[in-house]
Amino acid sequence: MQIQDVLQRQLELRRQQRRHRSLSVAAAAHDFSANDYLGLSQHPQVLDAFQRGLQQWGTGSGSSPLVAGYQKPHAYLRRHLSEWLERDNVLLFSSGFSANQCTMRALAPLYDRVLLDRLSHASLLDGVREQRHWKRFAHNDATHANKLLKPDATNLLVTESVFSMDGDSAPLRELAALDVDLWIDDAHGLGIIGADGRSAASELSQKQAPLITATFGKALGVMGAAMVGTDSVIDYLVNYGREFIYSTAFPAAQATAVSAAIKIAQSAEGARLRQQLDTNIALFGELATRANIPLGKSEHAIQTLVVGSDANVMRIGTALSSQGFKCGTIRPPTVPEGTARLRITLTAQHKEAEIRAFVAAFADCYHRLTETQAV
Repeated sequence: MQIQDVLQRQLELRRQQRRHRSLSVAAAAHDFSANDYLGLSQHPQVLDAFQRGLQQWGTGSGSSPLVAGYQKPHAYLRRHLSEWLERDNVLLFSSGFSANQCTMRALAPLYDRVLLDRLSHASLLDGVREQRHWKRFAHNDATHANKLLKPDATNLLVTESVFSMDGDSAPLRELAALDVDLWIDDAHGLGIIGADGRSAASELSQKQAPLITATFGKALGVMGAAMVGTDSVIDYLVNYGREFIYSTAFPAAQATAVSAAIKIAQSAEGARLRQQLDTNIALFGELATRANIPLGKSEHAIQTLVVGSDANVMRIGTALSSQGFKCGTIRPPTVPEGTARLRITLTAQHKEAEIRAFVAAFADCYHRLTETQAV
């Protein structure tokens, strides 16, 4: 049997399950699927910083950070992040997935027990699967996590500030009170939660949460990520983090753009953008309630409607797309079986009229489906 036959059989299985994925160029006029919560990917200051960085530093770093790929903008970004989040040190990565997987593979073997929230991101799970001493605790359940700790031993507990598929928040203070080293993946909180957008770092000290994943592709509107924490952890990753050691550093121009985005998040404009985002979230929730759309419980920009079947979630997504609206159609294995959902993300850039039009279209598509199935 040829490998092509095996591949085609597996792909056909995905098609039969209505879970086959393919790439498509974004064409919807109204995007409610992106994680660009503050709209910084199109901000003039971020664009200008990127352009100036390209002119000065070029399009690529040329090599691994440990060879010659570490340049002044990278060093500045590390200091900037360290000061903003009030942590000792920072290490830059090309993506949040790379940062999480690298760090988990490097640190997990050093602990007697590693605990992950039941809904932890795939990057964290992929990084820990090779270990035998890890467990998953019930979602956001500090009591259950405490029961799984290994007494008189080293314990690492990993959670997320905001969970990407539900938009709910972890009980960070309860988890920080446990006898663990707490690692927080702050992908969907950084930039939009807490004082100056500092998210988990504004709620917990470095002693309470020694390690934070900070991603740049969500609220900061660029790309890349960083591990933020103690000097000893960062120094260890520089020496033992294989993905970091053997990967080309992201371009210095990208670092200048991220630094510009952070400055906006820290500024009065950043506060205004966060307030506008909160206003849009509240408006969306109010309109959805009036329209009898049973959204999940979330006060975050991530809003969800669990539909159940893969076929139904695709029907609603396709119907919305035909009207010029784009939102996430999320199916297993990204989410548990039977919980296929629409994932809507609000941004500070959405206008009131746009939100009202989207909710009206959303309600129409959803209720048409439920009425058809009730007949």
